Amino acid sequence: MQHLSRLLFFLTLTISATAQTTSIRPLEIGEVLTISSTVLQEDRTLNIYLPEAYDKNKAYPVLYLLDGTLDEDFLHIVGLVQFFNLMYTMPECIVVGIANVDRQRDYSFHTDLPELTEKYPTAGHSEAFMQFLETELQPYIEATYQTTDTKILIGQSLGGLLATEILLKKPALFTHYLIVSPSLWWDNESLLKDAPKWLEKQFPPNLYVYFSAGKKEPRIMRRVAKKIAKLVQQAKKPGMRLILKMMPEEDHATILHRSIYSAFLSLYPPRY
Repeated sequence: MQHLSRLLFFLTLTISATAQTTSIRPLEIGEVLTISSTVLQEDRTLNIYLPEAYDKNKAYPVLYLLDGTLDEDFLHIVGLVQFFNLMYTMPECIVVGIANVDRQRDYSFHTDLPELTEKYPTAGHSEAFMQFLETELQPYIEATYQTTDTKILIGQSLGGLLATEILLKKPALFTHYLIVSPSLWWDNESLLKDAPKWLEKQFPPNLYVYFSAGKKEPRIMRRVAKKIAKLVQQAKKPGMRLILKMMPEEDHATILHRSIYSAFLSLYPPRY
């Protein structure tokens, strides 16, 4: 009798649970696109976040995310974008997550240092990746979606190295540079050494440039972040807003989320 009572109890739970499931539909936050790159001679995957009330006739700012693979930084950066749109004054925007194929190849420039060429044999092709961004990716996004002139770039570590290289060599590609823990140690810090030369040229006005590093990261990461921020500050570019944020509790694994939160706070004040 006791066994029968237990069986009837579990049957009741099963029927109740089944009755509560009225419908199932996919949870969608955007699109996954594949574009064929002539410059890179390969197909590239783009993870695209679109605002919930996306309107094809409305223009949106675009945030370009390096390391934008689904299992890397795409989802939690999209979460920050949604939160700052809901609670702060961040406008609705499109997020373009650029999925990786070979980040050592794409995010680093040429080096002749044996210890780097042996460890990273495919490295050194950031020039081609920058050409891809400029001549293929941005034109594709702007032809596919209605976009404003606001173009935000986020890069961390090797992605931060690439973002810094773009800032110095092709500053007009983006209006906002959010650069986290840039690996400026690459090639014996040669990009830092060459930075004053690049900073002598004309920059577009009113760039927003944010650098950060974690105080629990290796000392070299903090030093090079401070150095590049100082060099950019000394260049005194018209209307540039420069922020250097040292994150006291963050290491290399934890810094990105809080850094982007901090950068968004500086850009988009609360609604109240």
